Amino acid sequence: MLAGQEHGDPLEQSHRLPVAERQAVGRALRVNCSRKSHGDWQTGAHRRDPVEILIDSSKGRVKELIPIRYGRMMRSPFAFYRGAAAIMANDLSHTPSTGIHLQICGDCHLLNFGGFATPERKIVFDINDFDETTIGPWEWDVKRLAASMFIAAQANGFNKDQARDAAWNAADGYAEWMKAYEAMPVLEAWYDQMNLEDVIAQMEDAAMRKFTEARIRKATEQTAHTKEFVKLSVAGGDPPRIKDEPPLIYHEAKPISRKQGEKVFAEYRSSLPTERRVLLDRFKPVDHAMKVVGVGSVGTTCGIILLISGSGDPLFLQFKEARQSVIEPFVKPTIYSNQGQRVVAGQRLMQSASDIFLGWTKGEKLSFYVRQLRDAKISPEIEIMKPNNLRNYGRLCGRSLARAHARSGDAVLLSAYLGKSDAFPDALARFAEAYAEQNLRDHAALVDAVRSGKVEAKVID
Repeated sequence: MLAGQEHGDPLEQSHRLPVAERQAVGRALRVNCSRKSHGDWQTGAHRRDPVEILIDSSKGRVKELIPIRYGRMMRSPFAFYRGAAAIMANDLSHTPSTGIHLQICGDCHLLNFGGFATPERKIVFDINDFDETTIGPWEWDVKRLAASMFIAAQANGFNKDQARDAAWNAADGYAEWMKAYEAMPVLEAWYDQMNLEDVIAQMEDAAMRKFTEARIRKATEQTAHTKEFVKLSVAGGDPPRIKDEPPLIYHEAKPISRKQGEKVFAEYRSSLPTERRVLLDRFKPVDHAMKVVGVGSVGTTCGIILLISGSGDPLFLQFKEARQSVIEPFVKPTIYSNQGQRVVAGQRLMQSASDIFLGWTKGEKLSFYVRQLRDAKISPEIEIMKPNNLRNYGRLCGRSLARAHARSGDAVLLSAYLGKSDAFPDALARFAEAYAEQNLRDHAALVDAVRSGKVEAKVID
């Protein structure tokens, strides 16, 4: 049985089999799913109304926050795309697939990559959002990434050739690095990390290099928790208290009881390895508040917890509601009863290094995962990128995604399927362009739905 096949264990590993046998299987996959076929996209009779999908995905969210979600998605086709993972999952379920399943991100757009600090305090570049992670078709991640490159290029005013180039390089970077991981010893590929300082040193654009170096200095000159404490806490409180900034940060009118809160926190604590519980136990939770984040996550139950040590050191944890992955209706159900554990397990498998406080818990009805609010987090500034910057950034994301996929899948098999020609990146660039046009139509449909009163939108800066 080969790694990631739909039948049997979805993550059964094929690495013990001879390389030549795995390569033969990879090349044979082209018979039923040619690389060229991945470029196909057209709206068929099967396609669901995108606005109806958004309405369905809003069920169970905080009712008062749903208009903010739509307001954020209305801002631009690019913002819409960020919140439309459920729409694209439905679309991708009707596209060609090799049948190879592995641990995927599930929402692999270009803003879900970035820099952050590892436990060893190195700044690495990696995927950093796993709300939708599950076992699924590897192609879906690459297609969502390539399309996001094209749509971001549109948002920046680039022409179609430049947009296609950005999408092409993301797919080609993926194929190039899958080939590299095929040749690496198993442990070397597993340990591989992308040091952000090394990435910056190779930047051709001197101005972009200088800008990114300054952002790293700013992110690391002071602990993230100290900066957040100054920004988010009420001055002079004893114990300290999180500052309300409604409607984006607020304390619940009817918070859970202290007993229930202690139970939820204890379950989170028990999800951590022993040595990290020791560290967590040096801090005491003193306050928590709801916090609206992102685009696709708006309306889900998300918030922050402020903890303080006996010495007065602050620690901010973020908790996020973990719902069923948008990918799951089209693949095998997750093996995890707690959706928060699904997110944590997927993140630990795909990332080269994960937050030391990453864990999961369960409320009365909802599942959650927990992590540090920020830890030297550096998000890409896509809007200031020139065509050359975006092209290089696409290759960087493609490399990162290939490394993440190689951790649960078989790089030998996938590289053999991808081959040495430009067939795969050419197809992905075609798909990205076609899907970007679809995204424009879907964004317009949401705008029309707001204007007609079908859905309510609220724009907040």
